[in-house]
Amino acid sequence: MQLKSGDGNNRDEVDFEFLGNVIGKPYGLQTNIFSDGSGNREQRIHLWFDPTKDFHTYSILWNIYLIMFMVDGMPIRVYRNHADKGVQYPQWKPMNLVASIWNGEGWATRGGKDKIDWSKAPFIASFRNYKVDACFWRGSAGFCRANSPSNWWNNPRFSQLNPRQRKMLVWVRKYYMYYDYCTDRKRFPSLPKECTIAL
Repeated sequence: MQLKSGDGNNRDEVDFEFLGNVIGKPYGLQTNIFSDGSGNREQRIHLWFDPTKDFHTYSILWNIYLIMFMVDGMPIRVYRNHADKGVQYPQWKPMNLVASIWNGEGWATRGGKDKIDWSKAPFIASFRNYKVDACFWRGSAGFCRANSPSNWWNNPRFSQLNPRQRKMLVWVRKYYMYYDYCTDRKRFPSLPKECTIAL
């Protein structure tokens, strides 16, 4: 599932991506952020539950301060707005919500080692209780950035995690994260700027 501004080379995109799975192993969930066409900001966690057994809530709090990805209300990733420090942050383009099933077998399951078993098709994703609480753009970029009752998410109290949320995020990162682009020196000998700025 992703929020995206279009398919062009300068798109913004905020992604939840379920990765391939080997039976009996934990499911992987990847998050990624594109800003002005620049992505490569992947983080991957193993889910602490089997997402095929029941419905779960996957949500994104996206405001002028940060983008917070959550699973069942638990923060799993925070990407801060450091545009003032030269870090790209998706903030100016109208977005659409897109959900799809696509073939990522070349890389998604153990780096492409495990391929899709097409004999198990059709593959089905089910959604329920879908909810969007967003700013509907009305011609002025400032309208959606304003701190107003209708744009509750821009209230300064949502500019940082509360102590309980910080604790949950540390727990997820310690026990369930298995890939973070900010620690991948092979791919990024010189780490992206946002990786050197404290959360």
